[in-house]
Order: sequence, then C-alpha cells, then structure tokens
Amino acid sequence: MHVVVTGAGTGIGQAIAERLHRDGATLTLLARDLERLQAVAAPLGATALRCDIRDGADVEAAFAAAAAVNGPVSVLVANAGIGGPNEAGEGDRFEDLVATNLVGTYRCLRAAQRHLAEPPASRHFLVIASILARIAVPRYTGYSASKAGLLGLVRSLAAELGGDDIPVNAICPGWVDTTMAWDGIDGTAEADGITRDEAYARAMEAVPLGRMSQPADIAGVVSWLLSADARGVTGQAIDINGGAFMH
Repeated sequence: MHVVVTGAGTGIGQAIAERLHRDGATLTLLARDLERLQAVAAPLGATALRCDIRDGADVEAAFAAAAAVNGPVSVLVANAGIGGPNEAGEGDRFEDLVATNLVGTYRCLRAAQRHLAEPPASRHFLVIASILARIAVPRYTGYSASKAGLLGLVRSLAAELGGDDIPVNAICPGWVDTTMAWDGIDGTAEADGITRDEAYARAMEAVPLGRMSQPADIAGVVSWLLSADARGVTGQAIDINGGAFMH
C-alpha cells in the first residue's frame, strides 16, 4: 500500500508516517522543509519530496514523482497546513490560510486521484481538519473558515467517489502536543498578559479529559480508518479532542 502523507516533517504528520510505517505501508512524505523531512523519512525508508501545496505545479510534480518512485497512490493523508490567528486590516493572513489549508488540500486530493491505484487495491483519502471547524475562536477566522471548508469538501468528495469504493474522511483534532499548539498557547499568554502555564491551564479547562492529545493518538485513528474494520466509514469528521467538542 503506497501512502502519501503531506506535512510529514513534524508533529501530527510525522506521527502518522511513523505509525503507517509500522503498519507496513510504503511511504512518500511531502513537506516544504526538505531537510527536516529527510530526517523523518530516512529511518522509515520513505521517499521525501519537497512540495508547497499552495503551488499547483509543485503539487502535480510531487504526486507524479511519488507515483513514479513508489507506484500508484493507494492512500493520501492530507495533513499539510498552517495555523495561527489573523486580524482585519493590513497584514491580514486570511487569504494565505484559506489558500494553504483549503485550496492546497483540494489540489492534493485531485492530484492523488489522478495517480490513484486501480481496484482491487484499497483506496482512501484522509484529511486532517481541526476542532476549529466546529467551534468559535476569536482572531482565528481564516483558520476556522479553512478547516470548516475541509469538512464540506470531504462530505462532497465522499459522495462523488463512493461509487468507486473510495472512502473520504476527516479527522478533527483538538489540542495536540505540537509546535503549532504551543504557539497558540504562547500567543494567548502574550495577548492576555499571563504565563504559559496559566494559558495552558485556561485552555485545558474546556477539555473534560484535562490534557492535550499526543500526535500518536491521531495517528492511531488514521491507522484504524485505513483498516478493514473501518470499511463502512466515509464522509465522516471524527473528533479527537478530549471531549472539548461533543455532538
């Protein structure tokens, strides 16, 4: 099974790559920072390719190279993205957030589709969204809009590809112990004039389990979704957030 993981050089993407390597997958890993990505890929025997998902030509070239090296794509885990707040006015990051997280992910899905393995190979598209697709957070209009857009994209694509027996699903992590999450904690601390520990404690008040998830927790759910046990699951957004959002 040839799996492409975008944004695999750190955090959740790295954990997913490591878990799927243990599961026996052949891996192609994509990210903008090739040096860091190669450090992740080397012990996994994975192919590392530089790719900026904001650039359509870059995406096409990366997926063509992935297929040339490792064969047709069975699975795409579309994890690449950027985070952080945005504010109205000069320097507003809204367009960059949407262009990266939503449009860039769409490009990756379509590129993977053009290089998709033929039946009877198992095929699956997975998108890493966010709890911010579900809940309101001030100053995160761009990130929230881009992640909510991913859920609509997943549902529509699941309906489009269901007749070809291709599941399409999303995962919505809450707080996960990554650099991006800690940047958010530090941003809150600075904005509110409190310490990092105080900002962390405040954030965890909204999490019934009272702790951040680990990247390996997200990777475990990815592994399950790609297993035969989840063959009836498509068009879903699976929440992993310690209970911070329930429905």
